[in-house]
Amino acid sequence: MDSNVFAGKWKQWRGQAKQWWGELTDDELDQIEGHKDRLVGKLQEKYGYTKQQAEEEIARRTDQAA
Repeated sequence: MDSNVFAGKWKQWRGQAKQWWGELTDDELDQIEGHKDRLVGKLQEKYGYTKQQAEEEIARRTDQAA
């Protein structure tokens, strides 16, 4: 997914992201601000995902939500 599209849909997904990845705090979700690379980094940090795993998880979740 294009980073501009991701950023544009972030406000819609933000609430769902809290459900999808419950270990992310509201402050962390605010810091992500629709930047996919920041979300990838947070998922790696919180869940121990590899970069590829994080990107696949994001794609799976956002494709379902679209």
